[in-house]
Amino acid sequence: MLAALFALLAVGVSPPADSSSRPDPEGPEVRGQKQTPLALEREGSGVRGQKQTPLALEGEGSGVRGQPHDKHCGSFLYQPSYCLDFELRGPAKPYLPQPGDIMLSTDTSTFWKVMHNLAGTGHPTHSGIVFARPDGTLAIIEAGPHDTYYCRVLDCMPHLESYAAVGRVWLRRRTVPLTADQSARLTEFAMANDGRRFALGRLGLQLTPFRTRGPLRTAHVGRPQGIRQSYFCSELAMECLVASGLVDAATARPSATYPRDMFMDRSPNPYLNGTLKLAPDWDPPARWTPHADWIAAEAQNNKEK
Repeated sequence: MLAALFALLAVGVSPPADSSSRPDPEGPEVRGQKQTPLALEREGSGVRGQKQTPLALEGEGSGVRGQPHDKHCGSFLYQPSYCLDFELRGPAKPYLPQPGDIMLSTDTSTFWKVMHNLAGTGHPTHSGIVFARPDGTLAIIEAGPHDTYYCRVLDCMPHLESYAAVGRVWLRRRTVPLTADQSARLTEFAMANDGRRFALGRLGLQLTPFRTRGPLRTAHVGRPQGIRQSYFCSELAMECLVASGLVDAATARPSATYPRDMFMDRSPNPYLNGTLKLAPDWDPPARWTPHADWIAAEAQNNKEK
């Protein structure tokens, strides 16, 4: 199975322009739609891929360009549900991000669909954590955003919009705000991991008998490691929750946890099914869109093309 991973990488990945360098904290743009794994390049170069649309993640205070897009885009959550479907369960309500909220998303990437299926899981395929930067602005920490090779801290709203433009986005909102200490610990851990590598090799091990996820082994392996050289997305998200004291370090298994486990609050893995329960501290997943009437907005954008 590991051979299958590298075979897919061979046809789906553009090599990094400068693989020896970590990205600048101000970071590159992220562009593309219907992406396969791409390379994260240096600031100002952007990310190159096939079938690109003019979608860009810019610096603090800027918006996201792409489809669907409107200069008056907002932030809305539909009604929460543990359902991975396309239905928008109204009514939509305005959403203000807060530290500790969990972002989950999925796109049309065939690569990640195949990889997750081989690992015995499925959608969603991306996860990240909302936190407050030291200057108070809200950001999302994610390992490998838009199929790139690094862990990145990105402006919250533009990042959500970038995923909504290519797929579906859900938020698991904290039911109780973080304390000042919890938020400070989350900020410190997230900022310390900005620019670290995406753990492509260890992710590949999830397709082999040597993985940390199994009916018996997960009780004994996959424990929190804190700061490490690389992470895959759900691993980094869980490590953030452990570091901030939001999840019990004694029972958490970050390197054995997948985004779908975090979405469903249940898992086919017996150990995780008995220990990984984000409710009631987090609401069930709620679909996020930048418009209260997302279907009408998409239709209008398609009409204007």
